[in-house]
Amino acid sequence: MSAKPETEVAAQPGAGGAPVAPDGARLRRDALGQLQWRRDDGTWVGPVTPVRAFPIQAPQAEVALLGPDGRELAYWPDPGVLAPAERALLEQALAEREFLPRILRLVEVSSFATPSTWTVETDRGRTRFVLKGEEDIRRIAPGVLLVQDAHGVQYLIRDPQRLDRHSRRLLDRFM
Repeated sequence: MSAKPETEVAAQPGAGGAPVAPDGARLRRDALGQLQWRRDDGTWVGPVTPVRAFPIQAPQAEVALLGPDGRELAYWPDPGVLAPAERALLEQALAEREFLPRILRLVEVSSFATPSTWTVETDRGRTRFVLKGEEDIRRIAPGVLLVQDAHGVQYLIRDPQRLDRHSRRLLDRFM
C-alpha cells in the first residue's frame, strides 16, 4: 500500500522520500496530509494549525500559525503577502478547520416556542436543526447574528435586514 502523495507547495520527493518544498517555501503538507511550517533554521515543524484572529469581522486578515504545543509560530496581518501556492495551502487548511454555514433563508420553524425545529437554506444547502432557546441567537456585531443549534453547530446570518420578508418575520419572533 503506497503512502498518500504530498499536496504541498510544488512538492518534490527529497532524500529518503521526505517531502521538500521549493526554495523559500515555508508551508507544505506531509505524507499524512498535515500542514507543516519551516523554521528559520530549516527544520520542519508539524502538524501546525492556522487560526484566524477575527474569523467573522475580518475573515481575510490576520492569521496566526500555531505549533503542536499551541504556541504561535508565525503571524500574518495580511495573508495576501504569501506566495500564491502557500496562500492556497493556508486557505485550504483554514477551510478544513472552520465550519460556519451562512443562513440565506429561513424556510419554516416548527413553533415559536423553544425548543423548535428550524428548516433553513444555507450556503451549503438546506438543513434542519433544533434551536434550544432564544439565547442561542446572539448578536456578535452590528448586522451579524450567530445561531447555535442543539448540537453546538453555529450558523451565521449576515445582515438580517437583507433576508427575504418571510425569513425576517420568522427571525423577529425569536429576537
